[in-house]
Amino acid sequence: MISVCITTYNGEKHLNAQLDSILIQLNFDDEIIISDDGSTDSTLEIIKSYNDKRIKVFNHTKDNTFSNYTFNKITKNIENALMYAKGDFVFLADQDDVWKEDKVERCLKGIKNNLLLFHDCEVIDYNQEVIIQSYFVHNHSHNGLFYNLINSSYLGCCMVFRKELLNKALPFPKEPIPHDLWLGFIAESEKSVVKYNEKLIYYRRHSGNQSTSAGKSEWSIAYRIKYRLLIAFAFIKRITNLD
Repeated sequence: MISVCITTYNGEKHLNAQLDSILIQLNFDDEIIISDDGSTDSTLEIIKSYNDKRIKVFNHTKDNTFSNYTFNKITKNIENALMYAKGDFVFLADQDDVWKEDKVERCLKGIKNNLLLFHDCEVIDYNQEVIIQSYFVHNHSHNGLFYNLINSSYLGCCMVFRKELLNKALPFPKEPIPHDLWLGFIAESEKSVVKYNEKLIYYRRHSGNQSTSAGKSEWSIAYRIKYRLLIAFAFIKRITNLD
């Protein structure tokens, strides 16, 4: 069984294309878990219009607490979706990307006995024009725990992992850490990660995105060093069972 976890928030412009590209690859007993963060546009109506029993929608109470890390709201929403996932394999998906037609098949073959697989993607703009041919090349992506502490290669929308990874990854730390980096770190600690060089989705970048992946970071060097120490601290606490 496969679970696809999607977080939504005012995603009406591109949601249809994403759901269409996912549903065609799923079996009747798979599921799409959608955690909505209080959409005020037609997002929920679009989802309802599919009338597909595989799609399950859960409301997430949006955390309006101020945070210096904008991604933290997404992380909390994704954590909510993951709590409901029942599949043996869990895929993460953004509301505005598009999956290539053989993504699921290739990922399930590529992960083999590992806990997590992350793959390459093409980066597109608002109009679906390719602006970066390979995220891996653009980002100098590699697996490896220390390498990813310095330069994260993990995009949640380009990951599939076994359900058992969540036994160690959940709950997410209280510290503000991107969900994809955290899942990657936990899998890296088990030496069970596959870097898969095929480009299996079109990853959309536009002004509405809340992460800086594939974009230039605006954080200062001092800020980035402090943040990486925070990540390392949270990770050490988890693997030594101190949190």
